[in-house]
This record gives sequence, structure tokens and C-alpha cells, in this order.
Amino acid sequence: MSAGAAFEVSDLCFAYEGSSRLALDGVSFAVAPGVLYTVIGPNGSGKSTLLKLLLGALQPAQGRVVYAGRPLPGWSRRDLARQIGVVPQGGEIMFPVTVREIVEMGRYPHLGLLGRPGRLDHAAVDEALERCDIVGLADRPLSRLSGGERQRALVARALAQQPATLVLDEPTISLDIRHEMQIFELLAELTRQDSVTVVLVTHHLNLAARYADRMLLLDGGAPAAEGPPNQVLRREAVEQVYGWPVAVGAHPGPGRDAGAPQILPLAGTDPSGEPVDGGAS
Repeated sequence: MSAGAAFEVSDLCFAYEGSSRLALDGVSFAVAPGVLYTVIGPNGSGKSTLLKLLLGALQPAQGRVVYAGRPLPGWSRRDLARQIGVVPQGGEIMFPVTVREIVEMGRYPHLGLLGRPGRLDHAAVDEALERCDIVGLADRPLSRLSGGERQRALVARALAQQPATLVLDEPTISLDIRHEMQIFELLAELTRQDSVTVVLVTHHLNLAARYADRMLLLDGGAPAAEGPPNQVLRREAVEQVYGWPVAVGAHPGPGRDAGAPQILPLAGTDPSGEPVDGGAS
């Protein structure tokens, strides 16, 4: 076991009922505390399934997940909820609620059965609203928000929980450039200043490369590469996993992300040099 790991995943395998194919096959990695760890890969590569296994929503067919030195089955749901904040992909809220009320739900794991929010709870909610740039939306019904605004409200709910770890599945989906960058900057700030561990699934390879400390690249449920971005996002690996020709350059900066690998999809030829049919899948 890796000393002091937030998450440690060992030889994880999982298959959905009725499927002859493993959704995850032999996945192993460790996430150190206070780092930003991204999981990348094509659609159907097992990214969201992996997050569900990390959270105990699915049970592995083989292998195990350890969180903070304790195997996942040893955690009660309430204790785990106090430790880990979750931002699901496209989370839908089916009942009428304001933005502030949805963010306040992040405090529930810290309240007793009949507990009422106190000063510290209200302060945590206010800070989460501000960090996600939705103070002006606090009293608006969630049903009247755009997709991007709703996504930021869900991130704020997780932040209000003040967790040791954040697990996010495509948190910047539907966001414009400004708010997309704000979320990544916020996640990086949480790791650097608040020592929060962040595990993030994203399709944004270039943003992941600029902000992640380490990455896991999945291919058909199996790990294709794991490590720092400059070791994972190699041209050969990206072309093999995504099935498309790319060039890999360095981010020009300025800033701390200068030199991070950046992926540029190419047009006209496949990795073997043959012409590509623009309509091919």
C-alpha cells in the first residue's frame, strides 16, 4: 500500500450484469493527498464506472478500493459523505429548489438527524457560492438556470460540504470558456491552498494536462498509461487510444502551466499515413 494515499486502487475489475465484457479490467493506481488527479479516455472507456467504484456505488468483481487507509466497505455511508464531495455528470434535481437551497444540501452530512444549520454552515454555503461565481443566482430556482449555471451550483454544493476529497464527473460540461477556466483554477487552488484531493473525469485533454498532477488514461476499461501529463499524453499513446492522428506540443504560457503537453488533432491522414474519410467513426 502506498503510504498516505487518499485513494489506492488495486487490480480493479468490474462487469455490468448481462455483459460478457469487462467495463474495467485490471486498473491499479494511487492518488496522493492534496493532488489533482484526472481520469481521461474515449467514450465507453470506463471513466464513470471507475468513479462509481471509488464511491462505493458499485462493487468490484475483483480488486479493492482503499480510501484514507481503510478499505471502502469499512466506511459507513455517512462518514464517507463527510469526507468526499461528489459532483455527478448532469445531475438532475427533480423538485423545486433555489440555488442556495441546493448548495445548503452540501452541509447535511455534518448535521445531526434534527440538526439545524448554524453560523459555520451558513458561512460555508456563502463561500461556496462566491467561489463558484453564483452569488447573484442564490435565490433563483434551479429550474430557471442554464446548463452551465446548474453545473456550477452542483460544484458549489460539493464545496459547501468542505470535504477532504472532491470527486467530479465532467464538471465543466456546458460551461463557457470563462467559467470552465474558473472551475479548473478553483480545483487547482483547492489542492494547493486547502490540501483538498481532487479526482476528476474529463474529456478536455489539454486542460487536464495543464492542471493535473497525475493522469490515468483508460482504453476499453484497461489502463493505457498513468503518471504525470508529459508521460501520459505521448503522441503514440493518444493516437492508439483515440484512433486519430495528433500532434503534441507545449503550452506557450505564460503561467505555471507553461510547457504542459497540448494535443492538436490533425486532419487528412490516420496514424498510418493513409487518407481519412471525414465521415468515418
